[in-house]
Amino acid sequence: MNFLKISCLALTAWLTGCASTTMIGVPSGETPPAEHTGTAVAASAPGDGLALLTSREMRRNVPAASPSANTNTDNTLPLTPISAQQTASRTVVALAPPADLWERIRRGYGMPDLDSDLVHDREQWYASRPDYIFRMTERSKKYLFHVVEELELRNMPTELALLPFIESAFNPQAVSSAKAAGMWQFMPATGKYFELKQNAFRDDRRDVLASTRAALDYLQKLYGMFGDWHLALAAYNWGEGSVGRAVAKNQRAGQPTGYVDLNMPMETRFYVPKLQAVKNIVSSPTAFNSKLPLIENHPYFQSVTIRRDIDLALAAKLAEVPLEDFKALNPSINRPVIMAAGTPQILLPWDNAEIYQNNLEGYSGGRLASWTVWIAPSTMRPAEAAKRVGMSEAELRSVNHIPPKMVIRAGSTLLVPRSARMEQDITSKVADNGQILLTPEVVLKRTVVRAGQGANVASIARKFGVSPDKVAQWNKVGASASFKRGQQVIVFLQPKARSKTRSASAKPKSKGRAVASKNAKKKPVRLANR
Repeated sequence: MNFLKISCLALTAWLTGCASTTMIGVPSGETPPAEHTGTAVAASAPGDGLALLTSREMRRNVPAASPSANTNTDNTLPLTPISAQQTASRTVVALAPPADLWERIRRGYGMPDLDSDLVHDREQWYASRPDYIFRMTERSKKYLFHVVEELELRNMPTELALLPFIESAFNPQAVSSAKAAGMWQFMPATGKYFELKQNAFRDDRRDVLASTRAALDYLQKLYGMFGDWHLALAAYNWGEGSVGRAVAKNQRAGQPTGYVDLNMPMETRFYVPKLQAVKNIVSSPTAFNSKLPLIENHPYFQSVTIRRDIDLALAAKLAEVPLEDFKALNPSINRPVIMAAGTPQILLPWDNAEIYQNNLEGYSGGRLASWTVWIAPSTMRPAEAAKRVGMSEAELRSVNHIPPKMVIRAGSTLLVPRSARMEQDITSKVADNGQILLTPEVVLKRTVVRAGQGANVASIARKFGVSPDKVAQWNKVGASASFKRGQQVIVFLQPKARSKTRSASAKPKSKGRAVASKNAKKKPVRLANR
């Protein structure tokens, strides 16, 4: 028994010695960032026990495998055992995790502070609107943990998690007057550059996971270009080319090239001060008459795999999540059906993911999706398309977001009701590339012309550039019908085409301006067969 006690004590001593005063993954002699102090061991401070690390913290703090486990590197001290006598003076410190997500963000600040009149101006603006600050921060509860996690995994300053407050007030459905969309406000072209899909059925600029990945990719790229976070943020707002030219201009003039030194538009000049003001408020909300809602330091959502097309409303029902909350977590889906081929996963509140899976397995209500896609074979008006697919025009316009006075062009992918016998899901080609192509509707004017000698449906159609079927339909005759000389023929023409036809058949005018009598009787256009 004594031998066993001695063995256990020796093992404990050796393990304690392995836990050196140097933090895992931090170079010796350096002070680690506050948010990365999850494995520190002190030699003198008393403690209650060993703090636990999450899997992400372990991945963040543990360095890449070295060629030999016993080989010391510049990043870690050697692991050496200590004697049993040394254990009495060494204790493991209990490290308290951040009380909430706000504290975790504060611990990860890594950008230099900006102190200027513009910062103070924005501080006063926000401080005078505490209700706005609270609503904005309350909205961020669904997304902020994920953003902070991704920033920490990339070793980026955590105050960048506050940038969506400036861009969109953390509203993933926000759209600017310049057509930037999502909580990170990506322009269409920039979104495509960072592989954010934009089609008839989804817009990844609004997707929580995809847009955050793209935004952090972009910010890292900009920081790599300028080596300064303030300039990187200016480029995020103003464009990398614009900032690069402003820096080069100052360099040529022998002037400083910092953020406050460049000649920028007013929006960009206020951009970093806005972020600094929000950062200061998060650091000390009471000093600015503000209140931050509690955001606990754990994930709000988790992703669930989608294997079959399913109606949006049904997915929310199976997850037992209010439809508005479901849409807030999955804002990129802009149609009433989730296409498995284009949206392989959805986000659900953490506790509802398992509920969804259980309810889906037990679902016996018939088909999961009541919508499919129909490709328009030719250019047509919405009323004609609705008639072909068995919908009302109002419903077709509503579900496909077709505004008034627009015509559907050939090749458009329209969402239409799925028949009861259809089991095949929408293909990935359609789900990823489907587009609704629209063109302004042209209002045709009814025009009466007189047929010339030998005129028929085909010659009239050629003359006015319209379909023979349309000419036959307008005049209630067959497609091969002929017209008598002088017979009135009805055609519907665009205003410009009608004007061109009249002027071509008119007699040359004198140089003087002709003035027609207001009471002159309008005669039909006389058309000869040519």
